[in-house]
Amino acid sequence: MMEFLSAIQPWHWLIVGFLFLGLEALGTGGFLLGTALAGLLLAFLLWLLPDLSWGWQLVWFGLGSLIFTVAYWKLFRRVNERSDNQQLNNRAAQLVGRVVEVSEPLTHGQGRVQVGDTLWKVKASETIEAGAQVIVVGADGMTLLVERHS
Repeated sequence: MMEFLSAIQPWHWLIVGFLFLGLEALGTGGFLLGTALAGLLLAFLLWLLPDLSWGWQLVWFGLGSLIFTVAYWKLFRRVNERSDNQQLNNRAAQLVGRVVEVSEPLTHGQGRVQVGDTLWKVKASETIEAGAQVIVVGADGMTLLVERHS
């Protein structure tokens, strides 16, 4: 084992870097990106300093992994979380502004309405009779907040 460690070449670290990039591509969400970058950087460092001992190589690899991973999570992760459509996976919020007909009376301001093929729980500030038009003004979790539409 010690013979292998003392004979580590830059291409060994290239393999480690690309191996972690491949694992990252399987969907770890950026967790292995810093480790992959540390491996690739260490390959370059070992190419520049071929006499770097295996102990220092492991120290630099560990430090690089930690620094690059923390830097990714603190600085670049927010870029991946940005979206042009903030309501993409929030079906209730997508319905805000939609006018629907009340099929059963909303007694004490609570009941259900049919929107498309889905029956939604709704809340209103007043009792609304069946057949009235309501507009969705907001959402509280999966409950639609509605008001009488004039």
